[in-house]
Amino acid sequence: MVVNAVYRYRQRGRGPKIVAIGGGHGLSVLLRGLKRHTSNVTAIVTVADDGGSSGRLRRELGVLPPGDFRNCIAALADNEALTTQLFQYRFGDGNGLDGHSFGNLFITAMAEVTGSFERAILESGRVLAIQGRVLPSTLRDVTLMADLRAESAGVSRVSGESNITEANGVIKRVYLEPDDIPAYPEVVRALLEADLIVAGPGSLYTSVLPNLLVPDVARAVATSRALKVYVCNVATQRGETEGYSAGEHVAALEAHVETGLFPLVLVNDNLNVDFDAPAGVEMVSPDSPPDAKYRLVAADLVATAHPWRHDSNKLARVLLDLIGGQ
Repeated sequence: MVVNAVYRYRQRGRGPKIVAIGGGHGLSVLLRGLKRHTSNVTAIVTVADDGGSSGRLRRELGVLPPGDFRNCIAALADNEALTTQLFQYRFGDGNGLDGHSFGNLFITAMAEVTGSFERAILESGRVLAIQGRVLPSTLRDVTLMADLRAESAGVSRVSGESNITEANGVIKRVYLEPDDIPAYPEVVRALLEADLIVAGPGSLYTSVLPNLLVPDVARAVATSRALKVYVCNVATQRGETEGYSAGEHVAALEAHVETGLFPLVLVNDNLNVDFDAPAGVEMVSPDSPPDAKYRLVAADLVATAHPWRHDSNKLARVLLDLIGGQ
């Protein structure tokens, strides 16, 4: 048993260098699958979150929002079941702790102890022996903005990630304020050294794009010689991508970043699933991207228990096959 564990550890250490870009639950799903094959995983996470516990800590203590980092650290941990249960634990009624998750408080406290948020993420990863690392796309305090069109009105401007999906409008574009912000240097280095760069899965406008809107991040992706894949969501998201096909996801991505930045588009082709979908959520049809610069790769990617989400293992296997076949 010990010999097998050592062998697996060494095998993962020799695995491909993979950079995953996103945030929220979608990125955690991907990381959960990748860590079984390689420990050379870098998660690049948005810092635009301003809702819930993360938003409160951001406003009250001036830290970067820890929530998406918490999810990624838990997903990459060796003892994931216990770590996830602990990090996701939310306090009930209490003196100022209600609604906060333990993981958010842990990372915030670590930032106080170590002197910086980026050091806090690094040390938190070491404490929990994660397979890989988690990096912020930028260390600057940014606000995600959106221009939306409502049915009964013209274009309106919405400020704050947590407000965008609740605004009941069609998203025309998203952008950061301020917009000319530097990337975290380690992020640029990871992108330039990567074998594979993956954008998604996850909320297109509020998780994936905020990272790519950091100019240095987009430039590093464009410059990198890595295989670049956009993973389209399995299902649409209320308030963001209602009614979107795979091609419309790519068109929205293309409207914000360089055309063909992610020339491979991975989509789910198993639509024969039955689930009680909430309003605004439906399976994404795997139609072709809007430009010949893209190549569509279709596979069964759905999770049996939660068919509106990706299966971690299926997704990781397809991505690793793409690296091996290039």
